[in-house]
Amino acid sequence: MPMPSLRFLKTFHIAARRGSFKATADELCVTASAVSHQIKVLEEQLGLALFERGPRSLTLTEAGTHYLEDIDALFSRLESVTEQLRVRFSRAVVRLQVPPFFASELLVPQLARFSAQYGDVDLQIATDIIPNDEHSSDADVSVVVGTGPWQGLHATRLFAQTYVVACAPQLLQAAAIRTPADLSAQPLISLEQRPDLWDRWAMLHDIESLRPKQLIRFDTMSAVVHAAEQGVGIALVSAPLSVARLEAGSLTRVFDDELQGGESYYLLTRPADNERTGVRALIGWMLQQFGNKPT
Repeated sequence: MPMPSLRFLKTFHIAARRGSFKATADELCVTASAVSHQIKVLEEQLGLALFERGPRSLTLTEAGTHYLEDIDALFSRLESVTEQLRVRFSRAVVRLQVPPFFASELLVPQLARFSAQYGDVDLQIATDIIPNDEHSSDADVSVVVGTGPWQGLHATRLFAQTYVVACAPQLLQAAAIRTPADLSAQPLISLEQRPDLWDRWAMLHDIESLRPKQLIRFDTMSAVVHAAEQGVGIALVSAPLSVARLEAGSLTRVFDDELQGGESYYLLTRPADNERTGVRALIGWMLQQFGNKPT
């Protein structure tokens, strides 16, 4: 059995001590449903129930009680070791949580510049945000897509999320698309989390409804973009995250106009973390590199 996620173990640890998913959510700055989901995944991984859930109560099972005793000791030891490490080496460590497509298209290509400028700040980068509109409990800085507000958190806006219709150059050449209505004869690629995008785009162009030749859905923007590059179909891709591919020619715009997503990319931090030197350095650098990024 693979080791459970450290994030989920921390969520269990807090929930077991608090006796409430809502109180746990407040402490971690996430939703109660996110806490419930993490506990459910942890229980499925372990193959046993950790909590007995009542209409107005939450109590540990016998297995959960024993697990808490061991987890509590482990986290206490981990906190002690971490503090000793910080005191001994005196290095700033910043934990950054970032969506995978943002990481691959924007962050990683520019990361050497951060290292050159801030060589004394160590980065720990995670790209497994689910969902990607909340601040992670085990991150100092989270890159999220949303509208806010985020209760109890400091939010720094980077840029707006917009979408552009794009596909592989060879597909556009073969399809001979001249008007927005011509898309109904083509296979369309959709993002599972934003199934409304094509309908909104159709409304923007006074099209009652799009009835594509085929609809193909993916669960990540990186998969959507890769499929479009391979000629699978025509996609609404993130314009600010696809600039390099559009400039390189692996993707081409079908139409010049862009659809406003109504959301923006933000940097989220807890107030206490926001005052740390390493966190401020990372936020300032990301604002300089990506703030108000043109599409």
